[in-house]
Amino acid sequence: MNTPSLKVINGYSRDQSIFRFFRIDWLLLAPAVLISIAGLVTMNSFTGENSYFDKQVIWISISVAVFFAVSLLDFRFLRRTSVVVSIFALSVIILLVLMAVGSVTKGAKSWFHLGFFSFQPADFIKFAVIIVLAKYFSRRHIEISNVKHILVSGAYVFIIFVMVMAQPDFGSAIIIFFLWLGMVLISGISKKHLMAVFLIGAILSGGLWFYVFKDYQKKRIMTFVYPLTDVRGAGYNAYQSMIAVGSGQLLGKGIGYGTQSKLKFLPEYQTDFIFAAYSEEWGFLGVIMLFSLYGILMWRIISNAYRGATNFEILYGAGLAILFMSHFIINVGMNIGLLPVTGITLPFMSYGGTHMLASFIGLGILMGMRRYRMATHRDVMKNEFLGL
Repeated sequence: MNTPSLKVINGYSRDQSIFRFFRIDWLLLAPAVLISIAGLVTMNSFTGENSYFDKQVIWISISVAVFFAVSLLDFRFLRRTSVVVSIFALSVIILLVLMAVGSVTKGAKSWFHLGFFSFQPADFIKFAVIIVLAKYFSRRHIEISNVKHILVSGAYVFIIFVMVMAQPDFGSAIIIFFLWLGMVLISGISKKHLMAVFLIGAILSGGLWFYVFKDYQKKRIMTFVYPLTDVRGAGYNAYQSMIAVGSGQLLGKGIGYGTQSKLKFLPEYQTDFIFAAYSEEWGFLGVIMLFSLYGILMWRIISNAYRGATNFEILYGAGLAILFMSHFIINVGMNIGLLPVTGITLPFMSYGGTHMLASFIGLGILMGMRRYRMATHRDVMKNEFLGL
């Protein structure tokens, strides 16, 4: 008995092409959505008049929809030098415009306020840094022992770093530095060059302390060293956060019963300190559950990166993991008093449309790379055969 053959188009059968939309790593998407829901539940337990919950529902819905739309795109064009140069140039232009006409919020000129919509470019600039570094090291990873490539890549990032620091947005600048350092380490830096990097970092830190940091930033760092010396001033945020986290104990106080956030002792409980608000209500077991979701998310990002078709896709996925992990470690660290308060959001959980949209777009790009992985393999083999 003869069976009807399936027409093959671009390496996929017609039946397969129908279901290409569903070629999503659901173990990647699920924890991101669940973490976002955990943030929503925490925000909904706050008292008083606020619209955080309603606005965040809208932003999460938009972000997930954009994730699916972005995952359908073929991102092989990002490996073109002209495209990456354009992304870098556009990032610099946006930051220059921000310095000229941006709105000052909490002492930093880091936002564009467009009527009903506010936009923080730094959230998307971080992904531009990942793409630039992924492109640079994808061709030079074998020669990474040459210090020239470390200096050149550092120069690209330093331009962005200085412009973000000038806002001043210390938290985002630190994340950008960690992106560069992490991707350099993954690319295979030599030990002697690694020591040189840390030495340069120490020198830069000294320069930042004496010539760049504002008085309030110095107070935050000093409060990190002596957290209880100024609990009514510079150390107030960290102190209240530590109280909130510790008061959750094993099982938490219950949803809606967190006194630190409900009575507004805990500042920025919807953004910077949402982890403390969550911990107070959910307790240690709830924190373990949240950490497990982040662990699954990191595992799936790294897993997809490891299976990347080229060095560019691998490095992009690695950079994405470094970005989210840096945000996670710094935010949780400052919530429990181990790191100074720097205004870093908790990925997928903190309130904010820009960082939520940027995070899901970042995952969508990774899924787009995953979708066209087989086609990329064929292109690479063809180029190798033709000697291109």
